[in-house]
Amino acid sequence: MSLAALPVRLADIEDAAALLDGVIDRTPVAHSRALSRLVGTEVNLKAENLQRAGSFKVRGAYVRMAKLTAEEKARGVVAASAGNHAQGVALAADRLGITARIYMPMGAALPKVAATRDHGAEVVLHGDAVDEALAEAQRHAERTGAVFVHPFDHTDIVAGQGTLGLELLDQIPDVDTVITGVGGGGLLAGVAVAVKARAEQLGRPIRLIGVQAENAAAYPPSLAGDALVTLERVSTIADGIAVGKPGQLPFSIIKELVDDVVTVSEDSLAQALIFLLERNKLVVEPAGAVGVAALLDGRLQERYPDLGSTAVVLSGGNIDPMLMLKVIQRGLSAAGRYMTIKMMLTDRPGELALISKVIAVQDANVTGVDHTRIGGALSMGDVSITIDMETKGHEHCRQVLRALEAEGFHPVVVH
Repeated sequence: MSLAALPVRLADIEDAAALLDGVIDRTPVAHSRALSRLVGTEVNLKAENLQRAGSFKVRGAYVRMAKLTAEEKARGVVAASAGNHAQGVALAADRLGITARIYMPMGAALPKVAATRDHGAEVVLHGDAVDEALAEAQRHAERTGAVFVHPFDHTDIVAGQGTLGLELLDQIPDVDTVITGVGGGGLLAGVAVAVKARAEQLGRPIRLIGVQAENAAAYPPSLAGDALVTLERVSTIADGIAVGKPGQLPFSIIKELVDDVVTVSEDSLAQALIFLLERNKLVVEPAGAVGVAALLDGRLQERYPDLGSTAVVLSGGNIDPMLMLKVIQRGLSAAGRYMTIKMMLTDRPGELALISKVIAVQDANVTGVDHTRIGGALSMGDVSITIDMETKGHEHCRQVLRALEAEGFHPVVVH
């Protein structure tokens, strides 16, 4: 299919950019020396986590709502989201003077709920997943006449998100590969139209790669079968892309323009988030870190040895501090920098002191100890001990375990 035949075209995205002028921030591009060295090619990060409301979502939401008629604006809008689209709609509604009702799943991060309310929207918690909140938002629209603002399945939403692609090419005109996360597909579809249309004008190819969390990856099977696939279960720390079914409109664009959609594990996501914190000083939510995760785990380099100048979109930075604590711990554990072990001991003086000495000699740092004599699995005279410690990598972890085993202990790694 030609670019001119697609439901969203470059002209639509350019019109959207004009609407957004003065409304959104032109987010910076940061060169990542650390990631470039690891990957073996130049890597730049499009820091959309620094966008107003903390993500790219305000782009599409504002464009969709700015184009409503006066009568539609008077009826108000309704939307559903785990957080980023919610904040984008709430911010756009505040700028445009439109009342907004947002349905969010019961487990939505408290900071995202609070931020949505702070922008003036009414928040209603409903269901355990985004798909349930979406269904309820659509029912509300049918009952009341409020305009439903879909998070990704609308031409104006896709055009608005595509403005990020125009910005990116203005900032990195020689880019060869663009990588971005994908949930429902609005961002990837919009960026694909912008990037491929500009590539056609430049007369050179630009590769587009989407990345999904492997526990919320509906696009690979949908693309393979050329039909929308609904996942039975979605479970990922990347709540911003935890979507069980692609949008029909984005799917129709992505299958024509996007070169590949790959997946990453939860551990890879956690390590990517820590990498961005430590090496690039950027706070990014898991959904925004999926592109970096795909580079860090090496799969993309294996599939595409010629990535060339690469741009990764960091699509959002709205992360619950409590989730950040869990993700950091998981990421450190996956990198061998944090280890928890459990052992059964004989309850006699000196055992704990010996264990502490062994760990100290190996230059590991104990951060927590749980020592109990009570439990159904414990025999009289036994003690269960759980030890948390900071380590220096996988080989160091193995070194600590070998040292404990040499003293007659039988440590089991919990994580």
